[in-house]
Amino acid sequence: MRYKSIIAALLISFSVVSCSSAEKNESPENGDFSFTVDTLATGLENPWGMEFLPDGRILIVERAGRLRVWEDGSLHDEPVSGLPEIWAHGQGGLLDVVMHPDYDQNGWLYFAYAAPGSGGGNTAIGRARLQNNALIDFEQLFHGQPYTSGGAHFGSRIVFDEENYLFTTIGDRGRQNTAQELSNHHGTVMRLHDDGSVPDDNPFVNEPGAMPEIWSYGHRNIQGMVFHPETGDLWTHEHGAKGGDEINVIMKGENYGWPLATHGINYNGTIITPDTTLPGKVDPILHWTPSIAPCGLDIVTSDKYPQWQGSLLVGALAGQHIHRVALEGREVVETEKLMQDFARFRAIRQGPDGYIYILTESPGLFVRLMPD
Repeated sequence: MRYKSIIAALLISFSVVSCSSAEKNESPENGDFSFTVDTLATGLENPWGMEFLPDGRILIVERAGRLRVWEDGSLHDEPVSGLPEIWAHGQGGLLDVVMHPDYDQNGWLYFAYAAPGSGGGNTAIGRARLQNNALIDFEQLFHGQPYTSGGAHFGSRIVFDEENYLFTTIGDRGRQNTAQELSNHHGTVMRLHDDGSVPDDNPFVNEPGAMPEIWSYGHRNIQGMVFHPETGDLWTHEHGAKGGDEINVIMKGENYGWPLATHGINYNGTIITPDTTLPGKVDPILHWTPSIAPCGLDIVTSDKYPQWQGSLLVGALAGQHIHRVALEGREVVETEKLMQDFARFRAIRQGPDGYIYILTESPGLFVRLMPD
C-alpha cells in the first residue's frame, strides 16, 4: 500500500528555531519547497537503521533483532536468518547496518547491536555476508566494556571514512560520569580497522589504562553520524538530558564535555552542572533547548533537493519532525522544521538514487521524499 501524505498538498514552510546563539535566528531566504511523502512500507517495529545494496535491495534493522529486506516495492515477510544473539533490552537491540566500502569485492556487512555479557551487556560490532536470505561467516569484532544491566544509551551508529577506518559510538549507558573516564567505552566515538583491530595512531592507544579504541569522549548518547563528503569532517548529534541536544564536529582525542558542561538539566529539573562551556572541552556547533531528541543524520548532496544541498537533515524523536540545518563551513546559517508531527523520526539516509529515505517509529514506516 502506498500512502500519499497530506503533506503532498502543502508547501512546507520554513521556520527558524533556537540555535546555539540568538544571532542565528535569521529569516531564511530560500523560499518554499514542496515534496510528496511516498510510503514504501508500514508495520515496522522500532526500525533503527537501513542500508542500500548494489542490487537495489534495501536492508532495514528492527531493534527487536530482525533484519528485513525491502525489494521491488515491498517488504519481505521473512526476516534474514543468521544474526547472533541480540540483547533487546531497553534502548538496546539491533541498531544499525552498513556495507563495507569495498562491499562489491568482499561482501561484508557490518552491524551495531547490543550483545549480552556477564552482568548485562553492551554495544557490539560484528560483520557477516549475505547469502540468499541468510547471514553467513558472522564474527563479532568488538564488544563495549564494561557490561552493565542498564537499558539506556547504547549509541549505535557506524560509518566508514575514505581510508576504510570504521567509526562507531556508545552512549554513557545511563552512568553519566563514566563519559569522562578513558578506562571504559561509555560516552565515546571509537575508531577501528575494518577487522576490529585497533589502529596504532588512535589518540589514547599508548595511554596506560585507557581503552585504545577511543577516538573522542565526553558524549552522552550519539545516534547520528556522517562524514561530510567535501570536507571530510565527522559530524554527529547527541541526545542531551532535558535540553542540551548537540551537533558536533568530532576531532581526534577531544573531550566534548558531558556531563561537566551542558545546556541541559536533569529530567526532574535539578541542575547537572552550572557550566555550559569549559576550558579544554569542545563546545557544540549547535544545541537544542528544549530537546528535540535527535536520531538519524545525513548530508544532502543530491540535486533532487536544490534548496537543501549541503544541509544536515536531523531526525527528531520527541520533536516529531525533520530538522534541516544549513551550513557554511562549520557555521550554522539557518534551520527549519519539516514534516512537523508526522512521526518519531529514527533514521535518515540519502539513497544512491539521490532520494531521501526515512524510517519512523510510532508508526513504524519506511518512506521516501519525492520533490514535486
